[in-house]
Amino acid sequence: MERREFLTAGAGLALALAGASCSLRERAAKQRPNILFIFSDDHAVQSIGACGSVINTTPNIDRLAGEGVTFDRCFCANSICAPSRASILTGKHSHANGKKTNGDTFDIGQTLFPALMQQAGYATALIGKWHLRAEPRGFDHWEILPGQGSYYNPDFMTAEGTVRREGYVTEIITDRSLDWLRNRPGPERPFLLMCQHKAPHRVWAPGPGQLDLYREGEIPEPETLFDTWDDRVEMLKENEMTIARHLMYDYDLKVPGLNRPDALGRDFKNPEYARMTPAQRDRWDAAYKQENDAFRSMNLSGKALVRWKYQRYIKDYLRCVAAVDESVGRLLDYLDETGLAGNTIVVYSSDQGFYLGEHGWYDKRWMYEESFRMPFLIRWPGHAAAGTRTAALSQNIDFAPTFLDAAGIRIPGEMQGMSLLPLLRGRTPGGWRDALYYHYYEKGEHNVPPHEGARDRRYKLIHYYEQDLWELFDLETDPRELHNRYRDPAYGDIAARMHTTLDRLKKQYAVPEE
Repeated sequence: MERREFLTAGAGLALALAGASCSLRERAAKQRPNILFIFSDDHAVQSIGACGSVINTTPNIDRLAGEGVTFDRCFCANSICAPSRASILTGKHSHANGKKTNGDTFDIGQTLFPALMQQAGYATALIGKWHLRAEPRGFDHWEILPGQGSYYNPDFMTAEGTVRREGYVTEIITDRSLDWLRNRPGPERPFLLMCQHKAPHRVWAPGPGQLDLYREGEIPEPETLFDTWDDRVEMLKENEMTIARHLMYDYDLKVPGLNRPDALGRDFKNPEYARMTPAQRDRWDAAYKQENDAFRSMNLSGKALVRWKYQRYIKDYLRCVAAVDESVGRLLDYLDETGLAGNTIVVYSSDQGFYLGEHGWYDKRWMYEESFRMPFLIRWPGHAAAGTRTAALSQNIDFAPTFLDAAGIRIPGEMQGMSLLPLLRGRTPGGWRDALYYHYYEKGEHNVPPHEGARDRRYKLIHYYEQDLWELFDLETDPRELHNRYRDPAYGDIAARMHTTLDRLKKQYAVPEE
């Protein structure tokens, strides 16, 4: 063979090998799963049909449960919006990622799972609520609500500036998410899309399509709606998140013009009404006017007034949930229609739980189950057995390691969470965690004292460290957490064991003493 022929043949072989290598890389990339992370704000587990709701239905979220795995014991590390999001992005507890409170500055330069996925070749996008007071990092595309954002005609911050979009925020976030999916660059690349809703966060403003839901009949009340917080630490009686005393008529309950302040002397105007177009206001007024007129004429007081407030609150909350559920359905339908469903992990979760009248409350923050527990449902065809459930203890610090593990990306040693893939596949590994650590740091607007604690499969120990007060609950015999057993001699050994568990977890996670 002459030298020219040899070189030509060699070049052809090199090109062939390069092409084969490229083909292998493309094939490997196509085998990596897409990830669609649908995330809401303050969505209580007890308002999801698949999780046992007796007050509403969520057919599209339930579809995820029927086609995937429901994590029945998934909990947050810190039950407040921004810190929970920081834990999800970093795979670390609040003290380790630096975002202990909503007001803390978040170090956007630290290791974030979307940035690692972006570096590994994923197309990445974030659309919706961000709430971290820093420009997003790790995303090819992002458009976020400023701060908490608005329900009606919301503003979105983008890399090019701020834009106002007319419509209802849940529908807009869904529209924008679908638009990115249809037009994403490099469609052969796997994608990570974080579709993050504002709803059903306060002020629970329903969209035009949901305003007439639940008009007939009443929503069942929780058994503890009239809790008097006896047999627990005294600070519970000082809380400022009660349906009875702290919901505002105009701001929360959509009854304008009463001039009746809450227990703290406030009755702010509902912020959404001023943002509406004339047509939106007409629709809104038509939905509430008759009920508001009837309420004004009844002159309710005592428990009857609390019951009326509960019905208005819970129905508006569930209307916001209904819009989120419709969004889930639209996204799932798109995956089916485009053939993407088979290789896409779909997750539904929320930043924490919420009180839907339990203990007489709305909001979150406390380590009691309703706000500590959070929804986590995941579908991955061929990997997760359809319609299954796991009772293994999981936490939002596990989300980042799980996504990285599924994408074949090394999990950084600094992450404190664990990959949930073994649980997803029906196997609980030996040595899986037997307890969870929780820490809430800010007193905040609802007068909830800072506290930390540990929860195992049956017992929960809470320490209000500024007052040095303790609570111990037996979740098997007292699932509503009404009786503090900390000083009960019959639970002496349990209390000692839970103290040891809490100390062990704090050492494991290198928690500094407050």
